[in-house]
Amino acid sequence: MRKDNNPIIFFDGVCNLCNNSVQIIIRNDKNKIFRFASLQSDFTKQFLSEHQFQRKSDSIILYYESKFYHKSSAALLVAKNLRFPFPLLLIFWLVPAPIRNWVYSLIAKNRYRWFGKTDSCMIPAPGLKSRFLD
Repeated sequence: MRKDNNPIIFFDGVCNLCNNSVQIIIRNDKNKIFRFASLQSDFTKQFLSEHQFQRKSDSIILYYESKFYHKSSAALLVAKNLRFPFPLLLIFWLVPAPIRNWVYSLIAKNRYRWFGKTDSCMIPAPGLKSRFLD
């Protein structure tokens, strides 16, 4: 199914906040390691099923070094691999996960109201197509 072992970020493809976050990640992914797949895609459904991963929430999911991460842990691991100043966000590892995830969930719950949503998943520019998994 996949031809590389790069980390995969599964994101809400109709969420404006999520799409903007993907654009920021692309611009700051110094080694171009991340691949992207919308939570709505057939690839995501098949990949999660094959890996027997049950989505527990409507959250970002990161598949990194053969493990799944979600919510704030996923976001912090992504930040770790981006250009400066994003790795500074790793200071939030000091905050207990239940508190970090409460803040994450509050934003996720309100993301459509605060940031809006689109009618369909974003279509990557031709130069970025290879980084997106359908």
